[in-house]
Amino acid sequence: MRPTFFFKGQKNLTIKGNKTMGIKGKLDKMVVLACEECKERNYTTTKNKKTLKERMELSKYCPKCKKHTTHKETK
Repeated sequence: MRPTFFFKGQKNLTIKGNKTMGIKGKLDKMVVLACEECKERNYTTTKNKKTLKERMELSKYCPKCKKHTTHKETK
């Protein structure tokens, strides 16, 4: 039988409460990026709702178009 080690001041380590998987904080929102040329939804990312009010626009690689194109945030 292996010994169990406890550190000084250690408390219950169970995680309680609501946790949102894949999103960093309460202000972050998961967004989908779609290619402007072929309208293919290729990427997902997070965006801070408080600091970025307008829609996100990034230059990313589109596998369908086989080139770098502008990807905009979709609903």
